[in-house]
Amino acid sequence: MLSPKRVKHRKQQKKVRHILRNATRGYELAFGDYGLMSLEPAWLTNRQLEAGRVAIARTAKRGGKMWIKVFPNKPLTKKPAEVRMGKGKGSPESWVAEIQAGRIVYEMTGVTREVAMEALKLAADKMPFRTKVVERSQNIL
Repeated sequence: MLSPKRVKHRKQQKKVRHILRNATRGYELAFGDYGLMSLEPAWLTNRQLEAGRVAIARTAKRGGKMWIKVFPNKPLTKKPAEVRMGKGKGSPESWVAEIQAGRIVYEMTGVTREVAMEALKLAADKMPFRTKVVERSQNIL
């Protein structure tokens, strides 16, 4: 699973206001010819991100190249089951990536259009938000 090697602060506040805007970076294909773009804001856990990566790798049969364009660097805390209220914040349990609408999550190249579409559709089924598959326009001079 993806997680940061070290962080400045072990716990963070939730603060979801800034992911409610559209993405101002990471919204264009940078490396590959095909990509999976989010259509709404959400938190993407490291497990969901890994499930999408595995789905793409298996469908592409390890052909081509794939990039993961987001990283889960926000800790989510959770208190143990059946613990009374109070006594401070729970311990960090998982890591999430904050995804804004319009953000490219995965990119891939080196495979045919049909294989890329199928792989990204399978990865889209693992995501907790609506997505669309985007491709680089072939009209570039």
